[in-house]
Amino acid sequence: MTDGVEYKRLAGLPGLVLGVGRFKEFSFERHYHLDYHVGLVTDGVQRQCVNGEAVLLGPGRVSLMPPGEIHDGAGESGNAYTLKTFRLSGDLLRDVAAEVTDSDHREPGLNGMMLEDRTLAAQLLQLHDAMRLSPDASALCVQSEWLSLLHCLFARSGAIKPVAIKGALSPVHWQRLKDYCLFHLAEKITLDELATLCGLGRFHFLRRFKQTIGMTPHAWLLRLRLERACSLLARGKPTIAEVAQGVGFYDQSHFNRAFRQAFGVAPSAY
Repeated sequence: MTDGVEYKRLAGLPGLVLGVGRFKEFSFERHYHLDYHVGLVTDGVQRQCVNGEAVLLGPGRVSLMPPGEIHDGAGESGNAYTLKTFRLSGDLLRDVAAEVTDSDHREPGLNGMMLEDRTLAAQLLQLHDAMRLSPDASALCVQSEWLSLLHCLFARSGAIKPVAIKGALSPVHWQRLKDYCLFHLAEKITLDELATLCGLGRFHFLRRFKQTIGMTPHAWLLRLRLERACSLLARGKPTIAEVAQGVGFYDQSHFNRAFRQAFGVAPSAY
């Protein structure tokens, strides 16, 4: 195994840096950061020393490291491990905290800690991979997961008080959303656009949409695209590639996988 680190910045999310490091020989000497770190290990174990106490970061755990916290890091017993990190600037933290709470733009009081939560760790790793591999950080699924998981992370750490958002979307707003999505089905549809249609912030819109429909906006829109694809395929005239593009899939292989997962057959067999 060769030691190495890769970093990625996302144009749609200034203040966020994603990191993937694979280490065996390399060890982190005592250091600190000016931004906030969320760390996850996918295989192996990293031993950290924080405030004179040794802690182990392995699969199923989430490391929360605030600015200024002095720590180190090395593979447990000299073994290799893979570390994935979210680096969040203070400005980004304040923006997200303001969006998922009813507070002003004060930076949340995030403390250093180790969370033992396999479900949350798996969801964060899935989001990390999606953000790192996606060319577009403003995609509906990415933005939705980003806000929801950060809200969960802040709440679990005690940095914020969870917001109780009650009530559903009004019939007017719901009809407006359906009409907009059907009209723009072949185009990219963002969380910002849908929330603006209802006059809501993105996080409040996510919660109200889920309470109204019982699905996330991304899952509902994906199903709408696939149902519309069935109607087009039944006509027998457009090609599969034309159908995929016409309902908003820019990658035909992605369309084929989604269609098979939803209906049990490939589009060509429908």
